[in-house]
Amino acid sequence: MKKAAKIAFGVCLSLTALPVILVAGLVIFGTAKPPQPLSSVTSAFMAMDYSGLPTIERYRARDGAALAYRTYAAGQEQVAVLIHGSAGSSSSMHALALALQQAGITVYVPDLRGHGANSPDGDIAYVGQLDDDIVDFLRDAKPKHPAAKWSLLGFSSGGGFALRIAGGHVGRDFDNYILLSPFLRYDAPTVRTETADAADKQVWTKAYTPRIFGLLALNAVGIHRLDGLPVIAFAVPPNIASVTTTYSWRMLQNFQPHDDYMADIRSVSEPMIVFVGTDDQLFVPAEFQQVFNIDAGRKDIPVTILPGLGHTDMITRPEAIHAVVLACGKRTP
Repeated sequence: MKKAAKIAFGVCLSLTALPVILVAGLVIFGTAKPPQPLSSVTSAFMAMDYSGLPTIERYRARDGAALAYRTYAAGQEQVAVLIHGSAGSSSSMHALALALQQAGITVYVPDLRGHGANSPDGDIAYVGQLDDDIVDFLRDAKPKHPAAKWSLLGFSSGGGFALRIAGGHVGRDFDNYILLSPFLRYDAPTVRTETADAADKQVWTKAYTPRIFGLLALNAVGIHRLDGLPVIAFAVPPNIASVTTTYSWRMLQNFQPHDDYMADIRSVSEPMIVFVGTDDQLFVPAEFQQVFNIDAGRKDIPVTILPGLGHTDMITRPEAIHAVVLACGKRTP
């Protein structure tokens, strides 16, 4: 009888330990090789003329961190804040920022926390910290332009983050929003799934799916100490200082809309416009009209599809930049 009890106890202990071992294995070993550099997305940045790039300045966030941004000074009537895309930095927005400055708009371009001249690379302390950083930046910048109209422009993941701000509790801190090829969610209908089936098998991101499942399991029981581990890698060239190669779990969750991106769209209270190119390599242009104008029931968020333009063309090609400058220059009611 005692032997049977010991065996039963051992079996129960093993069964109890199995989930722990499984989750630990997913978190420790559930990574992947980074994707090959995707030249169709990165080549425009490699070829960009960075002459005249403003020097890095710093503002103080609520946790004491000195976070980086660049200023393109112009007039006092209108200010635009530009949010770069995933893996990027403020320098990637240089061409668009220059054009807006030449149109008389003062432009601020932050390196979001975890990007560019900030550290640590690819990580934040908690989900929502990027939102808090924007509030802290505005706290310092808005008194410099007391009568200005403020626009928030975001590209790709930065566009999704701009939607997050617009649909959140600080949405009225900006007078209008411009989303450029915005990332909504990995499973949104706007995502071009056939990219993964291309002949060269190149994709922009490689998710560490097993690790994500492991972290989700830990999060479900209130464990978040490992949320700083990288969970996604980007198809960027190696050894470029201004490029972020991976994101942590908490960065990935924060640098996009809220989980219910449709709720963000429905909650937008200020004027918003969406731009996307017909030849976007990562997204399906027509689906943006479906999501914003039909699914969300919004007739006041125009989606403009620009012919012959790809993903990064939205912030590097003159045709797209001209359209964005015109949209940014429209006065809000």
